[in-house]
Amino acid sequence: MERLGKQTIKIDNPVTILETASIVGPKESEGPMAKYFDQRLDDEFWGEKTWEKAESKIIKETVNTVVSKSGIPSSEIDYCFAGDLLNQCISSSFGLRELNIPFFGVFGACSTFAESMCLGSVFISSGAAKNVLCATSSHFCSAEKQFRFPLELGNQRPPSSQWTVTGSGAAILSASGDGPYITHITPGKITDMGIKDANNMGAAMAPAFVDTLITHFKDTGRSPSYYDAIISGDLGHIGKDIAIDLALSKGYNIKNNYNDCGVLMFDKETQDTHSGGSGCACLGTIFSGYFFKQLKDKQMKKILVIATGALMNATSSQQGESIPGIAHALAIEV
Repeated sequence: MERLGKQTIKIDNPVTILETASIVGPKESEGPMAKYFDQRLDDEFWGEKTWEKAESKIIKETVNTVVSKSGIPSSEIDYCFAGDLLNQCISSSFGLRELNIPFFGVFGACSTFAESMCLGSVFISSGAAKNVLCATSSHFCSAEKQFRFPLELGNQRPPSSQWTVTGSGAAILSASGDGPYITHITPGKITDMGIKDANNMGAAMAPAFVDTLITHFKDTGRSPSYYDAIISGDLGHIGKDIAIDLALSKGYNIKNNYNDCGVLMFDKETQDTHSGGSGCACLGTIFSGYFFKQLKDKQMKKILVIATGALMNATSSQQGESIPGIAHALAIEV
């Protein structure tokens, strides 16, 4: 590995994204990306008594699916990096407690999937691991219950709000394989512009996205045109527009090849999700479903994934705190 500039690490030993898997909930199953997911659920409970138990089941079954698809027995997976949005990452730790693989609980809010893949890449490139599992999940009902208001209250959601994706994404990284390869990672810094509105996550996270984006370009000497696609995790429609304007104000035009998973997940006109999708599973499922397939089919050969996260909880919002943002970047190339 080689350190480039301020924050970027160049992965010299190839790290292959060997296989991915994704499961989504009923609303996501009605969206424009539906055909790319491995499994689509009919209801939010999936036979469980609570939304939290359902989320644990979703990540458990997604991990079982990716292990099965990879052809690698779980006994040959060295480490698992996983996390979610619920207090102390209970979806991941409860859902994966029978996995019998050394486990790192990771929290980066909605950037957790990319953060897991960053850490997994370093483990593999350093020789500490041959195969690593990365996974994440989120659930609309459990997230609303924890961060905002109980669903039973029927609170009016403002236009800037986003819809937490119900689902899970998982990937197996390996020291062997023919790609697509993770070639660079740019971990992000905490960025806080003073946004306090928990119903406007896009505005809170967009500055962190742009900070990591520009740092990546400066560290690597690359420009936006180097990539077939630049993808953010879940800025939504409002955050995406802010990110484009912020990047342009700093001399980087990303409008031609930039999109956001929160924008891609739902049909804004017919699904009433306001500013789009959010949550750990937003990037986790869209990457594991749609973008991984584009890379494997060589429809895209170079993509920059920048996952965003809002580092807040219910207590911090009630105490009047602002919402710090984080964004972690992965350069993935065929």
